[in-house]
Amino acid sequence: MDQQAAPTENKGVTVKQLSSVDLGPEIEGMGGRQLRLRMITIEPGGYVGIHSHKDRPGAVYVLQGKITNHLGDMAKEYGEGEAWSENKETMHWVENKGTIPVILIATDIFKQP
Repeated sequence: MDQQAAPTENKGVTVKQLSSVDLGPEIEGMGGRQLRLRMITIEPGGYVGIHSHKDRPGAVYVLQGKITNHLGDMAKEYGEGEAWSENKETMHWVENKGTIPVILIATDIFKQP
């Protein structure tokens, strides 16, 4: 499936926020931004719809299972113990093609609403 056919909604996804830090008092110039750590579970056949990381850099670690990361015309599979980073040019979606739930540990810096 290419980016044109990428899903825009999530399916079979559960997100649990594990921790967060208001960066304004911690780092000059970071007012209104927060660092957060989340656990994302994606059921077999589930996916996180296409989204951008502009103004929201992050990193993802695969704790369990295998996940397919669709980035442009490329699709790359990541397994347990592997990680990737997300920068301002990242526009992607991920899917679980496997038979067990995928568990990701994700951290990012985002603007508070």
